[in-house]
Amino acid sequence: MPTIRLENLVKRYGAVEVLHGIELEMAEHEFTVLVGPSGCGKSTTLRMLAGLETVSDGEIYMNDQPISAKDPKDRDIAMVFQDYALYPHMNVARNMSFSLRLQKTPQNVIDKKVKEVAEMLGLSDFLARKPGELSGGQRQRVAMGRALCRDASTFLFDEPLSNLDAKLRGQMRAELALMRQNVKKNMIYVTHDQIEAMTLADRIVVMHGGHIQQQGTPTELFKNPVNKFVAGFLGSPPMNFLEADLVEDGGDLRAKGQGFDIRLPDTLAARAKQKAVHQATLGIRPSDLEFDANAPADQSLDLNVVVSEYIGAQSVLICDCGGAKVTVELKSETPIALGETLRFAVRPEGLHLFDKTTETAL
Repeated sequence: MPTIRLENLVKRYGAVEVLHGIELEMAEHEFTVLVGPSGCGKSTTLRMLAGLETVSDGEIYMNDQPISAKDPKDRDIAMVFQDYALYPHMNVARNMSFSLRLQKTPQNVIDKKVKEVAEMLGLSDFLARKPGELSGGQRQRVAMGRALCRDASTFLFDEPLSNLDAKLRGQMRAELALMRQNVKKNMIYVTHDQIEAMTLADRIVVMHGGHIQQQGTPTELFKNPVNKFVAGFLGSPPMNFLEADLVEDGGDLRAKGQGFDIRLPDTLAARAKQKAVHQATLGIRPSDLEFDANAPADQSLDLNVVVSEYIGAQSVLICDCGGAKVTVELKSETPIALGETLRFAVRPEGLHLFDKTTETAL
């Protein structure tokens, strides 16, 4: 399988530049997920890879060979679209084998390939049906099957699950995870859903405003976000942010704000002192707050519980901290009453600091 490299990739529509010098390399057999909010440039990047959008500047390389001037059909790429794009008058077998028939592949080869892919995707019993007789999840599997039948080196997925309901999305995520274990190909997947990114990716590329903000494994990005945007985008519920002044007190560095005064761990305090930062944004994930009435005041938050959302084994509390909203995730059997002010211990390893001006992590 080829390695894919984007070198200083730029896309302009007239005078408007929407991608600003994207630099990215995708390794052989890697499942790469481009994730970000609407308008960040992730789908445009994917369409340029596929040859459906022209490159304004820069180059796309596959195994060090430039391909941006090649037609889509010459790039050895298969694409799965958001809207399935199936032929309604053809049955499943003919939809899946469409590209093979265009290439005048022998019928016995087509039949074998369709059978193999249909078994992999659980479509063997539906080969004679037409798309109108299938559910949304089954249609999406047919669209994936059509791409897999091509046996291309690289598969591109453009938000393939966004049209499905929540339950089907969960099922299809599991099927995609299984498929990537069985299909040793390059896979590049675009989504705005950070849960899809976290559960599927070997490597996540977070985009915002036409720039790559950070790339790495899901664990790296979750635990060590490089800036406030990445920290707030990845994780569900999202990270809490509290504006704070950094003040030295008896050798300790404390983050003080409206309704809280937290002593920072030594490593975090050292980084803040080194960069001479005096105003920062304190970041705490909801799962790093733990109900503890006896926690020390300088290692906890006193929160007024405003809303409690019961979601089975977990409850999500929406609380007030000096006028700022703070979300807490905890086990649902914990006794909580609305309107109570409770103390929640902050795990020291769960504290993040971001420069208030640049929003970069300290």
